[in-house]
Amino acid sequence: MVQFEVPAIVPADPQANISDLLAERVKATPDLALFAVPDNGGWRDITAIEFEREVIRLAKGFVSAGIEPGDKVGFLARTTYAWTLVDFALFYTGAVMVPIYETSSPAQIQWNLTDSGAIACIVESEEHVARLAEVQGQLPLVRSTWSIAAGDLDTLRTEGVPVPDEEIQRRRNLANGADIATLIYTSGSTGRPKGCVLTHSNFVELTRNSAKALQEVVSSPGASTLLFITTAHVFARFISILNVHAGVKTGHEPDTRQLLSALGSFKPTFLLAVPRVFEKVYNSAEQKAEAGGKGKIFRAAAKAAVEHSSLLQDGKKVPLGLKVKFRVFDKLVYGKLRTAMGGRVVYAVSGSAPLGHRLGHFFHSLGVTILEGYGLTETTAPATVNLANKSKIGTVGPVLPGVGVRLGEDGEIAVRGINVFKEYWRNPEATAEAFDDGWFKTGDIGSFDDDGFLTITGRKKEILVTAGGKNVAPAALEDPIRANPIIGQVVVVGDQKPFIAALVTLDAEMLPTWLANNNLPADLSLTDAAKDPKVRAEVQKAVDVANSQVSRAESIRKFTILTSEWTEASGHLTPKLSIKRNVIMQDFAADVDELYSVPVATTNVPLG
Repeated sequence: MVQFEVPAIVPADPQANISDLLAERVKATPDLALFAVPDNGGWRDITAIEFEREVIRLAKGFVSAGIEPGDKVGFLARTTYAWTLVDFALFYTGAVMVPIYETSSPAQIQWNLTDSGAIACIVESEEHVARLAEVQGQLPLVRSTWSIAAGDLDTLRTEGVPVPDEEIQRRRNLANGADIATLIYTSGSTGRPKGCVLTHSNFVELTRNSAKALQEVVSSPGASTLLFITTAHVFARFISILNVHAGVKTGHEPDTRQLLSALGSFKPTFLLAVPRVFEKVYNSAEQKAEAGGKGKIFRAAAKAAVEHSSLLQDGKKVPLGLKVKFRVFDKLVYGKLRTAMGGRVVYAVSGSAPLGHRLGHFFHSLGVTILEGYGLTETTAPATVNLANKSKIGTVGPVLPGVGVRLGEDGEIAVRGINVFKEYWRNPEATAEAFDDGWFKTGDIGSFDDDGFLTITGRKKEILVTAGGKNVAPAALEDPIRANPIIGQVVVVGDQKPFIAALVTLDAEMLPTWLANNNLPADLSLTDAAKDPKVRAEVQKAVDVANSQVSRAESIRKFTILTSEWTEASGHLTPKLSIKRNVIMQDFAADVDELYSVPVATTNVPLG
């Protein structure tokens, strides 16, 4: 059994709660810009003391509305400044937030609010109000609902004026480290969402230790970030709290279609993203270059970038010819991409899925070090992460201070430490099943190298076993295929089947540009594109790349291109864009059956 455990580098404080992180920040640097909000085409700074004043005003409103310490309050909203404002106002009130993904269906909203026992709910938009209204009759415990769009937060602030400051300070100090801080529901990629009880200590201790481990990222002068992934997810939620503790200026951009312009004006020093975002940046740049007749230059630049970064990571000498090419491409390609991201990005923290060597090395050559990490809702986000001074592309880094990670005989990753959740809400059976002698069993499969860097190789429940007895990890095939610009998502199938196959969807956003670059009608429908020989050849090329990295027994012999997309709205992706494999296998069972209805001799893949 392989095990790596790193002692905490910050002494634990069992009495501390999350609100202390803001109070300490205000005391240390009251006039430091802690947030920036859009203002007349630019950004207006909000200092630490201004933020706390707003937090206290809103907390008074919650108190006047009857919210008591320990009460559960649902929150359904996009990633904006208001999200973190509400978050800390509830902490100062002594309440417990139950975040709900902004794209959640009425049924999902109903489940989170009912299962948690929430007595109130805050929503952002009129659309959210309508969704909540659909299930209002099934929520007898929810006695108060507020809409940000309707100005209800302003009303709360006004109604809270009579509440004395001393009452907020009293409530703020009620919770200790062992108390519940938030109830976050899992994304439901493997079944019905379970509520994860995360304590104040989970956030406080992990935040304080991570700030030390990632000090080059969050403590450099002028450190700032633009959040655009959903703060309802533990990944962005943790970072937003870490930023308050570390004094990082945070902006928000809820509309990813406006991301490039927002990056250009905000100019962050680090980013938080999932691999799909980096794939989109790369693919968009490649297709834009192709459209401008510079596709060969871009691909040559990308190849040089990966080769250059790989040599540096391995400690090898970079040949003079490659040095010269690298300098030329830095002016022609890399510099322009850096400018597109705001010109100041030095680091990017990536999680939720493997990034891959190609993208990691490509962005590293742009001057952006992508620090891949690994964690789950149950581990308050990170358990391992690459560090500025200790990083290996292709891994998810070493264990964080205060955390232990061990591998079972079957390679399953187990975690214990300051970040591990307390329990599943009202589900002792699931809690008992999730732990083994104090270690949380993640269900993921991984391996450590001699230096203690973890690599994720698959998910235990997703390992396919072919009829011939071959064990296949789908992610090893899916990730390289998904990197192709025209491919939206892919699911590898073949459990108890004679060979491995795949379901593929096309990327409706990238497809028109690719079609135009390949002399095809840009407005081709997904149905027609799925049948087009050039499109099928491009998908085949992506499959061939994936197959080249595995044995013949693990290779994809057939694929089918579906005529629909998998999205969060369709119920096939989680909010962090992970595939819901069980839902897809159920909804597309007929397509899977068809893959195996004819002999493998008709495969799309050359068998020679």
